[in-house]
Amino acid sequence: MSDLETRVAPPRAPLLRRAAPALLGYAAVRALGLVVLAVWSAARGKSAYTVLTARWDSLWYTRVAELGYGYEVRLPNGDVHSNLAFFPLLPWLERSLHAVTPLSYADAGFMVSLLASLAAACGIFAVADQVYGPRVGICAVLLWAVLPVGIVQSMAYSESLFTALAAWSLYALLTGRWVWAGTLAALAGLTRPVGAAVVAAVWVTGVLSFVRDRSTTSAPGAHHTEHSPAHTLGAPDGTHAPALTPGAHASIAPFAPSAPAWHRALGMAIAPLGAAGYVFWVGRRTRKGLFGYLDVQAGWRNGFDGGYAFARFVADKFTSFPSALAGVGLIIGVALLLWLYVTGIRRRQPVALLVYTGVVLALALCASSYFGSKPRLLMPAFPVLLPLAGALARLRTSRSVLVTAVLAGAAAIYGAFWLNGSGPP
Repeated sequence: MSDLETRVAPPRAPLLRRAAPALLGYAAVRALGLVVLAVWSAARGKSAYTVLTARWDSLWYTRVAELGYGYEVRLPNGDVHSNLAFFPLLPWLERSLHAVTPLSYADAGFMVSLLASLAAACGIFAVADQVYGPRVGICAVLLWAVLPVGIVQSMAYSESLFTALAAWSLYALLTGRWVWAGTLAALAGLTRPVGAAVVAAVWVTGVLSFVRDRSTTSAPGAHHTEHSPAHTLGAPDGTHAPALTPGAHASIAPFAPSAPAWHRALGMAIAPLGAAGYVFWVGRRTRKGLFGYLDVQAGWRNGFDGGYAFARFVADKFTSFPSALAGVGLIIGVALLLWLYVTGIRRRQPVALLVYTGVVLALALCASSYFGSKPRLLMPAFPVLLPLAGALARLRTSRSVLVTAVLAGAAAIYGAFWLNGSGPP
């Protein structure tokens, strides 16, 4: 091998080593949030640990882990809240950890959440690093950590677990590991209903890859070459990937690196098994077939109405002056999300990220569920943060650290206030 070849393709450091600064920064932000929550809760005579592990949905998950499915609450208005609405992977992990350790079910849920949040941070770094380089990867992780409702990442909820599985499935797609992508998508489908977003990313990317193969082989005199920027940005064997600056990525192709057709087909076949399996099981359990799970969600007043209920909720805020300010804030927030998503499209993010993010946004914003839960339902849509991460990465290190520190402090205070108030449903 010539000296020129050696210089062109130097080996990359292992992924975990490259992610270490992001993980340390993430751990620091989460630790700050927990400390502020502990102090705030103590001042109000509450237990921060109880808030994190034994309120709201955490209780439903631990009850499933301990007693299994079949528990329901009938409300005075006739609604039925059934624990069949909660997907099983988190309770399974809680039960498994409880069985092999002295931890209670609530303790096990908290431990799973902590470990899953670190795995999610590492997965987010892996995706951003693969597309834009390590500096943007670090900034993306820190921005995910300092979200206003980032404290949910430390709760015994399923958001961190789902985000971890989704991020690593997307990374597997970007690096051509189709069987892994499908397997992780199936596990994501066992975690939350929005697992459909990961399945959609696998399927759309897979279909487009087959279309690409067919168009390539059918072109007269064409021969397939691997010059896809998604391949160039970092091959599965760990070869060097040049870091892209935001704005220099207009050539990013929407396809994953080439892989054998049977790998792609197998990954696509595996991907929907988790979500479909649980939905079919609920239908069998309720004896209502394919509509059984929809009936369970209807008992919680959850459904998909194209955003009509959310629009009415926002419009109702303008009936009085104080609440009108909240209405303006909601409109600005939704507009910002849509702008960031459109920015990702204009900058030609890989199609897997665009499909995944689009489905997450649609399911969160167009569902008729409790509106206070929408911020945490949007948390897994981490690719919308990539344009902001690129802007943060362009700043001097001292300025980016200052911005992150201010946001981390604000998120910690808001998280403590939120969980000691209405909190997540």
